[in-house]
Amino acid sequence: MGGINPAGRTSGHQSFNRTVIDALPEKARQYTLSGLARLMGQHPSNGPDDHGTPLDDAELAKRHEQHVRRHTLIRRLEDERFGDAGIPANRQASMTLDAPLTVSLSRRQLPENPPAHWQIETIDERHVSVTVPAGEFEVLLPERREALVKSAGQLPTGFDPASFYRSVHHPRALSMTIFAASDCLGQSGFEWDSLSQQLDPDQIAVYAGNSIGQLDAQGWGGLINSFVTGQRATSKQMPLGYGQMPADFLNAYVLGSVGATGAMQGACATFLYNLRLGVDDIRMGRRRLVMVGTADAPITPEIIEGFRVMSALADDASVKALDALELLTDEDYQRVCRPFARNCGFTIAESAQFVMLMDDSLALELGADILGAVPEVFINADGYKRSISAPGIGNYITLGKSVALARDILGEKAVRERSYIHSHGTSTPKNRTTESHVLDSVARANNIEHWPVTAIKAYLGHSQGSAAGDQLTSALGSFKTGLLPGIFTLDAVADDVHGERLDLFREHREFRADVSFINAKGFGGNNATAPLLSPEVTERLLTQRHGEAAMTQWRRRREQVQARQAHFEAQSQKGEFSPTYRFGEGVLEGPELEVGAREILIPGYHKPVSLEVDNPFGTLD
Repeated sequence: MGGINPAGRTSGHQSFNRTVIDALPEKARQYTLSGLARLMGQHPSNGPDDHGTPLDDAELAKRHEQHVRRHTLIRRLEDERFGDAGIPANRQASMTLDAPLTVSLSRRQLPENPPAHWQIETIDERHVSVTVPAGEFEVLLPERREALVKSAGQLPTGFDPASFYRSVHHPRALSMTIFAASDCLGQSGFEWDSLSQQLDPDQIAVYAGNSIGQLDAQGWGGLINSFVTGQRATSKQMPLGYGQMPADFLNAYVLGSVGATGAMQGACATFLYNLRLGVDDIRMGRRRLVMVGTADAPITPEIIEGFRVMSALADDASVKALDALELLTDEDYQRVCRPFARNCGFTIAESAQFVMLMDDSLALELGADILGAVPEVFINADGYKRSISAPGIGNYITLGKSVALARDILGEKAVRERSYIHSHGTSTPKNRTTESHVLDSVARANNIEHWPVTAIKAYLGHSQGSAAGDQLTSALGSFKTGLLPGIFTLDAVADDVHGERLDLFREHREFRADVSFINAKGFGGNNATAPLLSPEVTERLLTQRHGEAAMTQWRRRREQVQARQAHFEAQSQKGEFSPTYRFGEGVLEGPELEVGAREILIPGYHKPVSLEVDNPFGTLD
């Protein structure tokens, strides 16, 4: 797994550890804080202290703890446009001139088709004089608007994914993709060139995208605004704006993959939609290794305003009214997301998350460090709806199926006593009632008395299509540490929450789980749930299928993989990042291939692409 979100990088469970920082042993707490300080550029990677001695984790954590705490997770928006500077905008106005108005301007600034009633005279080769006659005319008046939403789950302050490679006007989500996918490769403990050469190139797939596309200035946002802002469209804005571009970037600049690719969009369930594509490919034997992920960077004034006018976001006025406050402090902004409590809307966030899937035989053969297993991902729609954004019935089916499968694999006792929910938990009034009813109903149907429920958006915010990726990687952290993150903003469960069979808690708690149910309820009726099995359960299933001898050999192979993982973690802990970005390397256009009837040989790939395909349709020959 690999990625980056408001709590830090995914590898080494840094992001997860930041969310449970107060429940960690002291050494782990110091390690997490010092790693984040370096990630945020608060200290050179091996820089000395004031006396010329390199700082250890304890001293670095002590010096920068408050800065790390204030500038990670959900917080006041740090983009100056959301502060005193205001958001640049234009306001339409009708003006009346009592007398003609004459101005001079550059000839290049003249409209391509000036109004017919303008009188234009040449001043010199570069300048003209324009006289506008008296009367009414329409104008756009520049202004700076006060932001009505001033909180978000932003990447840690000082961290810029584009600064670690040769990024040339890449949209933010794509820079996050490069970092996150590289983080995943590094954490895997494998050298990609060596790993990929052991497989038929067509046995590898990439399914990655996002829910919105790239709508910042470097993507479709800049393209769509180009005419009205007077800016020129660039040749990159159109192609880089597509929602499947994270997959395209992985293939072209990170993996060099020629296997299956694509992206499946499902609003807030997008990560799980892409995860299902990977799981299905592996279960059907079509692929042996799949990279799955999402990268969303929706923190722009326009996207925030779009969600605000839907009454979906926790805007400043609503938070003030909810808490009877005159002014919101930094501490108030850190607490705006309140799943299952009295709340007023979700908090937007940015995140990129990637996981590497393998079939079980390949994982054992390579000595992969197995973090868990996903047996299936269930997706169901809501049926007929009044409002396209309103919740519906599909989530009852996805969660019900997930629990049924887990019950068949693990047994009823394990599901009742050693499972928990990673809820969608957006912090909207609608979600707190509808999702809690789904969870409570399924718990009741399966005789679960007190089902633990976590809601990681209280810390990270809602990263749209990447949200379930945040949940899944957090669950892997819980498997590793035995800690469930409490909903720290849950001062009291709201009266309209259906919680008779649910365990909603504020403090972090120890809990050893066999399975976590990753739940997503997306706009438009995009519901998905995935049962995520713990590494211990996964090993038991693998032993049952492959035998103890194979598992012993796997553990021996894993030692070398874990050693490479440790080296990568040590470099990352120092803040030394070298994302993979191979622009223009190994480019092939077709004539270089050796095309046969049964296989295609590709220069640079050790194994050929087999053209033997499954034919279930019979033959007429």
